Amino acid sequence: MVTTLYNKVRVCCRNTASAAYYVLITLALPLSATSCNDWLDVQPRSQVEDTELFESESGFKEALAGVYSSMVNSGTYAKEATYGFIGVLGHEWDFYYASQYDDAAAFDYDAAFPTNYIRAIWANNYSGIANANNLLAHIDDNPSLFSADNHDVIKGEALALRAFLHFDLLRCFGVSFAVNPDQPAIPYSTALSYRVFPQLTVREVANAVLSDLQSAEVLLQKADPIVTGREITESVDNGYLLNRQLHLNYYAVKALEARLHMWKGDYAHALEAAEVVLNSDQFPWATVANLQAGYDRTMATEHLFALNNLTMQADVSDRYFDDGSQYSFAVTRDRLLDYYDNATQDYRYTFLFKSGSATHANNRYSMKYDAPAGTETYFNYKMPLIRIAEMVLIKAEVLYRQGNTDGARAALNQLRIARNLPPMTELPNDFDLELIREYRREFLGEGQLFFLYKRLNRQTILYSDVDAVAEKVYTFPLPITETEAAQREANK
Repeated sequence: MVTTLYNKVRVCCRNTASAAYYVLITLALPLSATSCNDWLDVQPRSQVEDTELFESESGFKEALAGVYSSMVNSGTYAKEATYGFIGVLGHEWDFYYASQYDDAAAFDYDAAFPTNYIRAIWANNYSGIANANNLLAHIDDNPSLFSADNHDVIKGEALALRAFLHFDLLRCFGVSFAVNPDQPAIPYSTALSYRVFPQLTVREVANAVLSDLQSAEVLLQKADPIVTGREITESVDNGYLLNRQLHLNYYAVKALEARLHMWKGDYAHALEAAEVVLNSDQFPWATVANLQAGYDRTMATEHLFALNNLTMQADVSDRYFDDGSQYSFAVTRDRLLDYYDNATQDYRYTFLFKSGSATHANNRYSMKYDAPAGTETYFNYKMPLIRIAEMVLIKAEVLYRQGNTDGARAALNQLRIARNLPPMTELPNDFDLELIREYRREFLGEGQLFFLYKRLNRQTILYSDVDAVAEKVYTFPLPITETEAAQREANK
């Protein structure tokens, strides 16, 4: 067992609110014997000043690890921005802890719990952005600190993280691009500063996200081992550049570009970016053998970007997907069958759900976040944020909107065949509805379905009777600190 020294870095910042505040992030400070996985194993213990942190290459590695670790937060990607609050908004579940989520299911964003969820998403993402900005402010000061390609990899990932976090804020707090790209949305924070960053429109934020992604792409394309093929072992720089799927690697950046272009309705560029990922052959489909054995429940081989959630089983599976727990998220047997069109041979239906017992026998609980059955550590603790299936579905959607129905059907069939379903002989009449149903089957509990509804500006969310467009449920209200202290314009 490798011993690791843990530190916490305190940086003083002002992201968007009217008053300065402290942002605390957790950073790993590994000893010289640290293995690659220990860079991702982070817990807070003490504090160091950033002037000390950025005097060495290891300090920059630690700062970057801290931004990733700040995302493993129950207020965002470890719960509420995946299967929790965002999952409830997408009406993915029949059952959930009612007192905490009933108001969310009704889209009452002014109620206490939704207000807290929304505020946490805002604060946590801007906290991560602030610390990415702090790293970026120092990384070019002394390039000689860095060995091999580490400068370009670290800077590229930091830019990509800033883009990722801003884009998810845009998806939450900006209206859909299709509704009004010139509606005021959110600030785009590019420095650790006391000044208030201006509120940008949806279009301006999207363009800023794209600019950061393109800068990251340039750096990572020439330095990322996942592209260059450079062999990395535990003995090379303590394995720092291993586990590229747990970092915003080059292909994850291209996937984010594809997701962003779809948001903008720029289908040609979305397809171009998606095909870079699809043509890489780096992310093979999960195998039936591994699914059947319970080794690969998150479909780890398909991850373009995942978080290393060390308490995933204890905090997620054992509490929120546990048979009979009052906190559990679940669907009924009949609803799950409807999700999967009664195709019980679908690998996702067959291997990724478990039945309840006794009075909960009709419940079905996701096993996506359960501990893998095997001993192979590759499959442990991975919480997916982007997977290869999304690139296939983007390709299918783009080809359909371009009028290439045969190509769209072929792309959909690629995913269907990988999930043990017969290929379609023709497309459904309502392609958008089929797309929604496939996103729900594929990304249940991953936080993507609600944003698809929003991008499509769909009037009705399945299993909800609310007119989502008329009630403007797709755009969260800005936190009160922004509307009062920072005097932001209405975002919807």
